[in-house]
Amino acid sequence: MTSRREAIQALAIAGAALAAPGVAIANRNALYDRAVVIDALCFGREWEDQAFEGLRASGYSGIIESLPRQNLQTAIDALVEWRKRFSEHQDKIIPALGVVDFATAKETGRTAVMMNFQDATMLEGDADNVVALHALGMRSFQLTYNYRNRLGDGCLERTNAGLSEFGIAVVERMNEAGVMVDLSHCGPQTTLDGIAFSDKPVAMTHTFCSALRPHPRAKPDATIRACADKGGVTGICALGYFIGPDPGGATTIEHYIEQIEHAVNVAGIDHVGLSTDFPPQGISPWATRENWYEPRLESFKPSYEVRWPPWIPELDSPDRFRTLVRRLQQRGWGDSQLEKLLGLNWLRLLGETIG
Repeated sequence: MTSRREAIQALAIAGAALAAPGVAIANRNALYDRAVVIDALCFGREWEDQAFEGLRASGYSGIIESLPRQNLQTAIDALVEWRKRFSEHQDKIIPALGVVDFATAKETGRTAVMMNFQDATMLEGDADNVVALHALGMRSFQLTYNYRNRLGDGCLERTNAGLSEFGIAVVERMNEAGVMVDLSHCGPQTTLDGIAFSDKPVAMTHTFCSALRPHPRAKPDATIRACADKGGVTGICALGYFIGPDPGGATTIEHYIEQIEHAVNVAGIDHVGLSTDFPPQGISPWATRENWYEPRLESFKPSYEVRWPPWIPELDSPDRFRTLVRRLQQRGWGDSQLEKLLGLNWLRLLGETIG
């Protein structure tokens, strides 16, 4: 069996090679091409040609996918469907069941896909289902989404209760099974409790800094610091209507960079990563006001401040993180810092959580 140390060494070796031949991107960058790049929440609206082409062009070594989670059967069906997808697209994707799979994906020019649920509703009140879903390929889930569930409060809940006794039991079971704790949509106290009660480091895979943009989905500096102190990683998401200082105005890549650099100043360079919170091809190729904006007005509270358009133009194409790397290089970021931000921080965390 490959050890965690051997897996990370393999990733470093794989990163020395350039990206797979045939990936024609105008915005080439040698550092990016040799790096392990992980998008900590990137889900296909529909996994068809457009999404797979976007994934290929992105140069991602790994992504964390979001699966349906209405109930246990829905979750099982989704995991089984992904098994079929892996079989049908072996030349493009592989399942991420352990950190070594990201090395394999990098070496072979494919993308490792890690199964995640953005809520715990699929457990149906039974902590043993953590183990059952892990056996089918799940490697992460959020303790709560926007509202309260049996584990605790979400970020849009009126109250601010922390984890329930059941929530604490689920965290313990996740630690034992090798399932990463994700706190992205959790309420403030649930987030802090998730950090405190987990024996292993945790993730906030797709969030941003409330110090720069007050919002229910954002995390305050003290929480970002607490996550880092536990060994965790905060992923800065790239949704424009989240991170723009003026929800009614245009959000640019500079706003995204401000969020990243603020998080690094708070947590340290070893505890910040990247995520998008949208499909690999971007949002604009498929989204309309009717199918994206209007449904969210009905499902989210006004405090969510949903705006149209939701994307950042410079980040809404598959070469988004190549563009980001070039901008950060211009700002004086070194290779080691960039490689950590692009993927090595996630790899370290995944090695300590899913193994």
